[in-house]
Amino acid sequence: MRVFLDFEKPIADLEGKIEELRHLTSEGDINIADEVGKLQAKVDRQLRQSYQKLTPWQKVQVARHPDRPHFRQVLSHLVEDFTPLAGDRAFGEDKAIIGGIGRFRGFSAVIIGNEKGGTTEERIAHNFGMAKPEGYRKARRLMEMADRFKLPVLTFVDTAGAYPGVGAEERGQAEAIARSIDACLSLQVPIIASIVGEGGSGGAVALAAANRVLMLEHAVYSVISPEGCASILWRDGDHARDAAEALRLTSDDLLKLGVIDEIIREPLGAAHRDQATALNTLGDAVEANLRTLVGTEGGKLKADRRRKFLDMGKKGLA
Repeated sequence: MRVFLDFEKPIADLEGKIEELRHLTSEGDINIADEVGKLQAKVDRQLRQSYQKLTPWQKVQVARHPDRPHFRQVLSHLVEDFTPLAGDRAFGEDKAIIGGIGRFRGFSAVIIGNEKGGTTEERIAHNFGMAKPEGYRKARRLMEMADRFKLPVLTFVDTAGAYPGVGAEERGQAEAIARSIDACLSLQVPIIASIVGEGGSGGAVALAAANRVLMLEHAVYSVISPEGCASILWRDGDHARDAAEALRLTSDDLLKLGVIDEIIREPLGAAHRDQATALNTLGDAVEANLRTLVGTEGGKLKADRRRKFLDMGKKGLA
């Protein structure tokens, strides 16, 4: 059953009418194809108009849509022969971050991503994509392995942020994130990060300090969630909409600031309406950027990556 967001109510009503007409057609000999076609055209028009003028808060809702492609769909659609590699060799396995070796469009690569889970049970098992220290230490281990074997690294970010629980803090959450960022910046192989849903806080940067940072059109990427920002600045979560406006978390804002390098356009009605097309477009963008980086000398990749992050934000302030 399709999930509709608040601002999609007029679209939901139209699609409900289409389903009713199709049900009538299946029960009898009535031919109402013309009427269905007119309603579908109206749906497409409403989708186009709605998604061309989304507010930052509406973008947050789209980025969190339960039917949006998750990392498992990325793996199944874009990666062949994926072999997961578990554990941080220190504490344990963290299912919020999945990583391993696979083949992406002819390239052997280390592939790492946040997995939120689909069903309630899966979300609990994957901790809603919020990694603990062992998740970031696993990511660092895999990136260092990629460096040793001269394999490019592809990361796919979709997390509200690192897990803020007591146990995570006791096991060195901040240190684990910092070392993961350092590992990203120290690689002498290409690293391409894609923000596919939410990119929240240092938990996202830990996988996204890359040579190329790509972002799906309706994803969001920010230093803190709108709700977290509102609770700090206004001490009231009801100001999340105001916080979303102030955070400049949309792909258009971040491209202007130089935080990301490329916006990947989504199909009509966003990625949750057409996962296959969205994933194909994502794959095309990752492949194009990977081909430009493969063969570049390792020291240059490292130096360019560090310079990129030192210069971040200057573009939008000029």
